[in-house]
Amino acid sequence: MRLPEQQGATLPKLSYLNKEYGLKSWLLTGDHKRIAMLYLISITFFFFLGGSMAGLIRLELLTPQPDLMASDTYNKLFTMHGVIMIFLFLVPSVPAVIGNFVIPIMVGAKDLAFPKINLLSWYLYLIGGTFTIAALVLGGVDTGWTFTTPLSTHYLNTHVVTAALGIFVAGFSSIFTGLNFIVTIHRMRAPGMTWFRLPLFVWSNYAASILMVLGTPVLAIAIVLVILERTIGIGVFDPTKGGDPLLFQHLFWFYSHPAVYIMILPGMGVISEVISTFSRKRVFGYTAVAFSSVAIALFGFFVWAHHMFIMGVSNYSALVFSLLTMLVAVPSAIKIFNWSATLYKGSLTFETPMLYAFGFIGLFTIGGLTGVFLGSLGMDIHLTETYFIVAHFHFVMVGGMLMAYLAGMHFWWPKMTGRMYPEAMSKLAAVVTFIGFNLTFFPQFILGYLGMPRRYHAYPAEFQVLNVLSTAGATVLGIGYLMPMIYMTWSLKYGKIAGANPWQATGLEWQIQSPPLTENFLETPIVDYEAYDYDWLANKTKHEVTTVG
Repeated sequence: MRLPEQQGATLPKLSYLNKEYGLKSWLLTGDHKRIAMLYLISITFFFFLGGSMAGLIRLELLTPQPDLMASDTYNKLFTMHGVIMIFLFLVPSVPAVIGNFVIPIMVGAKDLAFPKINLLSWYLYLIGGTFTIAALVLGGVDTGWTFTTPLSTHYLNTHVVTAALGIFVAGFSSIFTGLNFIVTIHRMRAPGMTWFRLPLFVWSNYAASILMVLGTPVLAIAIVLVILERTIGIGVFDPTKGGDPLLFQHLFWFYSHPAVYIMILPGMGVISEVISTFSRKRVFGYTAVAFSSVAIALFGFFVWAHHMFIMGVSNYSALVFSLLTMLVAVPSAIKIFNWSATLYKGSLTFETPMLYAFGFIGLFTIGGLTGVFLGSLGMDIHLTETYFIVAHFHFVMVGGMLMAYLAGMHFWWPKMTGRMYPEAMSKLAAVVTFIGFNLTFFPQFILGYLGMPRRYHAYPAEFQVLNVLSTAGATVLGIGYLMPMIYMTWSLKYGKIAGANPWQATGLEWQIQSPPLTENFLETPIVDYEAYDYDWLANKTKHEVTTVG
């Protein structure tokens, strides 16, 4: 389904990459595409930093006894792994890198609504990351990534305040990104780009942006209160001073469960684009898929207390939140079923982005179904604080979100760089990643059901076989993640010239040169076709060929 490669093709002489040179032109840029590339470099660094900590955790768990590190070092390791991977990779990855790059082009705009605020968001992200690294260098944090009180307020031997400040500042980066997306989508769409002609990637990021803008300030409040209680002892969470220890849980999870959807919704948007492109069909039930993103965002604000079933909430509250947790699975299921229906009788091709999309669907479905288990009060009491939670979370966030991120990076990489990556190597990386992930985390479902608690570096000997299997899988998974970094870097110089539309996709971003001009469009486009209209594309291509002939 691709255009034939042109012999002797070259990159465009002028693009956003070479219009200006020098470090200053990048560090002071207002171009959303350059800012996306700055985010890509930063986020990749934090991903491999957090991933190296995961590797050390798995090495420690090879044996039942604590051979590699002391217990307090292990506590700091899994805390910093969680903080870095969630707040500095998973939350910003798809919106800040892929969304920043393609959303303005998708809606027919020349940039985001607030270019300077967009650049500021990257600087705030770096400042937040610097605080987090400082906390790591100074001695780490041992509270777990949730900063649960009283661990975060009463024990003064680790650098909670420094790490908390990092999360606080990085939160403003998310708010600014979400605000920019919302205003751009509302006010800067090209003529003819109605709401129901928007690509589903835009719908997903719009819903996630609402969560960013409304939910992140609640986390900021909780973080500030922890810092104040830790430094001046104001007693908001300390019951000896009239505080409520459960208040922090309510504040934290009121943000942190919607944060799951901040992470996963943009990834779902990626999958919609990839599935449609490589099945050559309009997404089945486009309107239902679009509104399901908004429904996920809405329901996301009403399910936080299922994290607190064992913390003293009333039976009536548990019943209500259990029901709401079941309901939030419905719009997610709509997406899965509609993607499956899109594939049915489609003209399928199996390029690398499609392989990652298939991996997403399988792994996210398992993660979502096990989340329904945890929404049931009886099962949750048995499974909470075990490795079942670890497996469930990683199936959704790593198996789901990270597979979607890699699908999106492979899908839009030709547009970002003008170069193709080696297809055989990239397909191998997708398969290695899928196998390594399942080998790593599926045994943890069994470990959790059998009763192995999370966050312990010593465990009964009967659990060793499954832990060895999990560590072996983590090694394979690490190789799967290193491969794209290597061959994508290689492709920047040696990759084949991609051309404007190597996938024969329909979005506006595929109708301009690769890599794009700084201003994206020489003149404002007028949209006169529906999203994912491949008949329009075929007629357009036929007309162009006839005209040239």
